[in-house]
Amino acid sequence: MFFLRYLHLWRMKKIAAVLVLLGVSMHLLAQTQTNVFSGIQIYGSARVAALGGNAIALADSDVNLAAINPALIDSTMNNQFAMSYVKYFAQSNFGYSSYAFHPKKSRFAYAATLQYFNYGTSDRLDGLGNNLGSFASAEYALTLGSSFQVDSLWRIGANLKNLYATYDNVYSYALAADIAATYSNPKKKFAASLVLKNVGLQLVSFRQNSKEKLPLDLQIAMSKQPKNAPFRFHVAYTNMQRWDVTYFDPNAPVVVDPLTGNPVSSRTWKSGDDFMRHMVIGTELILGSNFKVGIGYNYRQRKELSIPNKPATAGFSFGASFNFKKFQLSYGRAIYSVAGGSNHLTFTTTFK
Repeated sequence: MFFLRYLHLWRMKKIAAVLVLLGVSMHLLAQTQTNVFSGIQIYGSARVAALGGNAIALADSDVNLAAINPALIDSTMNNQFAMSYVKYFAQSNFGYSSYAFHPKKSRFAYAATLQYFNYGTSDRLDGLGNNLGSFASAEYALTLGSSFQVDSLWRIGANLKNLYATYDNVYSYALAADIAATYSNPKKKFAASLVLKNVGLQLVSFRQNSKEKLPLDLQIAMSKQPKNAPFRFHVAYTNMQRWDVTYFDPNAPVVVDPLTGNPVSSRTWKSGDDFMRHMVIGTELILGSNFKVGIGYNYRQRKELSIPNKPATAGFSFGASFNFKKFQLSYGRAIYSVAGGSNHLTFTTTFK
């Protein structure tokens, strides 16, 4: 018994040390913003969208979470299948299909997700503005994931992503990986996850001899359902590898003091603003075993996409999940500005 207890403590200390070193190294390797394969940063799950996005610490048997945190893949997802569709802005839309499998008496579990991002068609114009027809743009991602059960509380996992994008007559191919660890205590209804996303490289670039970086993101999150409470909180901290994620708009109007002629400095508390741009907050109301309602808030999304002097409900999101006898149907809506938002519809079932 003493040996087993010592082995358990050694495992926990080893995992904690790895996670701390991972976090420190990512801070040292802070990267600038990138836009290659940007579609993989937007996940189509209605439930995830309703909670503000980045819901990586929901350890409750949902195959829709496998692609955003491989450490959540477990035996309870065995034979689960999900499909999701998102109506995005203008002609663009995207979606995915996911399937999970757990071999009997194995500490490993597996999942596969195929995502697509359709950006619609655009006009092809020459230098004089003459219309030469149209062309299509799209991105695809095939994600293969696996997790390993360390003990009754810890799981570690990894995703391998095959990324392909085509814009008219140019294309790109990249390989990326996600590495994750999840601590889940069902008795206390608490879970915490750390996920390093999109570690990889572009093997085939759009332009010859011009490699671009993938959207690297180190995220940490926790979820907690208070005792006897019909709701659960989820809080995520994204982009740990970079402190200042503020988007600089070169076309933003400059406010000038009419008396001095000098630019008027912002009254925003800079440190507080920088911190909140990493935060994604969500609450899920559990109204019985067959009905859930999700509400989320993404501060960075509100700051970057809302219209000045008319922010409305930008950055907020909401949705609901309905459990029927043989399947689950979820709807989520993320609001970006007064111009509108995205509608997510997800179908989940289990093959017997």
